Amino acid sequence: MRASIPLAAGLALLFLGACGGESRLPEYELSGDTMGTTFGVKLVAPPESLSRQELTDEISRELEAVNAMTSTYIVDSDISRFNADRSTDWIGVSPEFCNVVSEALRISELTDGAFDITVGPLVNLWGFGPADVAPQPPAEADIAAAMQRVGYRRVETRCAEAAMRKNPADVYIDLSAWAKGYAVDRLAALLDAHDVENYLVEVGGELRVRGKNAEQRNWAIAIEKPLPFARAQERVIRITDVGVATSGDYRNFFEYDGQVYSHTIDSRTGRPVAHRLAAVTVIADSTAKADALATALLVLGPGEGVALAEKLDVAGYFLVRREDEIEATSTSSFDRWVTM
Repeated sequence: MRASIPLAAGLALLFLGACGGESRLPEYELSGDTMGTTFGVKLVAPPESLSRQELTDEISRELEAVNAMTSTYIVDSDISRFNADRSTDWIGVSPEFCNVVSEALRISELTDGAFDITVGPLVNLWGFGPADVAPQPPAEADIAAAMQRVGYRRVETRCAEAAMRKNPADVYIDLSAWAKGYAVDRLAALLDAHDVENYLVEVGGELRVRGKNAEQRNWAIAIEKPLPFARAQERVIRITDVGVATSGDYRNFFEYDGQVYSHTIDSRTGRPVAHRLAAVTVIADSTAKADALATALLVLGPGEGVALAEKLDVAGYFLVRREDEIEATSTSSFDRWVTM
């Protein structure tokens, strides 16, 4: 399916609140800061026995646990300890961390490395990492050197023994394209355990929904138009019982000598992507998977990305720049989800 919209308007996923009405179910929201971004949880008609304060405390503990496992800014996190270890032998890690990395590597295999948790050295080299440096294209020799540390096959897992290893020893993994989605999935599992049947969970724009909204309809989610300096709605979809994530190239970039460089780095080339695909939204059975697949499809571009999404039966929605317009293309699986 294809459609064109004016280029005058960006990305991410926006939750649209329900309108007023006598048939609205009771609801409440919890929100706060986490993982360098924000989170929001909306519950509709939750069990009366559910304590709001106890749930708030549990949500905080879940988010802290994910941060303690995946944050490269915490020196004693699981990921930081693994990155700091200068051994190529098997390293003991927590079972959960091993499973997370193993699943991320599975997505890497499915996408032939378009999603790659070892891309961090290249991201940093191009000026999109934590270092406070003016971004500019690096020297070819520096790209080649960083590439020696990059490649998902350089990391192995043996989760039956909760062990991982890397080669070379200075391989650096980064779960930023997985962690927010994983946090959403953990919060959703927490709500499921409390028998909450209707909810929306969001962390940094990645979402998971279950049941109905306060109007007893499927949840309304807006996909933004890909504009760097504006926020506008491109399309509204109504979905339930799924995770949703979006990746785009227009919020984080730099311009040098008249050329724009995206923060989305292709680990296979060592360079920012340079195609016309501006944004990808993915619907999946888990938000972590949607997060990783959206990143991979954005790396692959409008041709390879759409083809792989169709091959893998991924529900994907692609926004492609065409002259002075944006062309929207969706996979058959995506169309089935949003028309249910």
